Amino acid sequence: MLANRFLKIIAVLIVLVLGAAFVWRVFGTDLMRLALVPTVSFEESATAPEADYRETASWIAHPGLATDPSRANPKSPPVSSETAVATFYVTPTAYLSRSSWNAPFDDSATNERLDLFTKGQGSVFAVAGPVWSPRYRQATFGAFLTAKPEGAKALNLAYGDVLRAFDTFLAAQPADSPIILAGHSQGSLHLLRLLRERVAGQPLAARVVAAYVAGWPVSLGADIPALGLPACTVPAQSGCILSWQSFAEPADPTLVIEGYEATPGFTGLSRKGTPMLCSNPMTGKPGDTATADRNLGALVPGSEPGTATLSPRLVPAACDARGFLLIGAPPEGFGQYVLPGNNYHVYDYALFWMNLRADVAARVRGHAVLSAR
Repeated sequence: MLANRFLKIIAVLIVLVLGAAFVWRVFGTDLMRLALVPTVSFEESATAPEADYRETASWIAHPGLATDPSRANPKSPPVSSETAVATFYVTPTAYLSRSSWNAPFDDSATNERLDLFTKGQGSVFAVAGPVWSPRYRQATFGAFLTAKPEGAKALNLAYGDVLRAFDTFLAAQPADSPIILAGHSQGSLHLLRLLRERVAGQPLAARVVAAYVAGWPVSLGADIPALGLPACTVPAQSGCILSWQSFAEPADPTLVIEGYEATPGFTGLSRKGTPMLCSNPMTGKPGDTATADRNLGALVPGSEPGTATLSPRLVPAACDARGFLLIGAPPEGFGQYVLPGNNYHVYDYALFWMNLRADVAARVRGHAVLSAR
């Protein structure tokens, strides 16, 4: 009798789980909008005072901080001090509240996520030298799920912070020294705008070792020509841009494609029908394919927050015709935070962590060789 009741309970739970999965698959985006898009106007939304980037407290990662999450995963030795290069890294969206359009600086949950992102992403660039990552009033996640003008206003406010932080970062570097630009998701969007406004056509372009703008679609025809740097085409090439978006199979990037095709590129031309840049993080080449045995190590999230283990040969990587990076079947250990359509957006860096460190070090050495000529 007890066994029968237990089996009935299990059957009901299975139905509920399957039902929830179906609801998420069909209504996932609408549910996210309902849960995450603020209902207040931008003017009514609470906005924190701007940060003073001369203060180390205004940075998540900074060479002057005693505790710096970008230095949390030193799994390979850094390049020599003679070729050390500072990185300006802009974090992805960590603010998920609908209570305001831009993140406050004192939200503990957001700050915990920012530390985690910097440990898993910013730490890639510590192989090259010091990492600088600003705390900025980033737009809330819901700003990307709405056509309301508030979303654009929130992103403009966030970009203003990133720009001021970048000016402080740049002023702190030796004259004419090389730099790396890196970001993810919202951070990549702000860096793309920064490339167009501050790098394209300027002497600064010659100082950029590489720009890693992962987790954001970049059009080869409607974006790249306006950014001042070409797409990276070979390993160890410097002065170029890399971008990729990770999906497990079966992949359904409909949501990304809809947003991509509905907006003009940085050249002002339509992105519709234009191929996206897909830089294979395992080979450093665009449009490339690599088997799992070439994966030097993925950072797999541990059972405790902030912990991770390094797992080599975990996933393959293949750029498809649309410009998306396919990682094969959903990998174990990455079940949380997967977005609709098998979108492994959150793990764009973690899945290829060791390969990306090797890529960064190679491009730093390549830039040094060119500069010495």
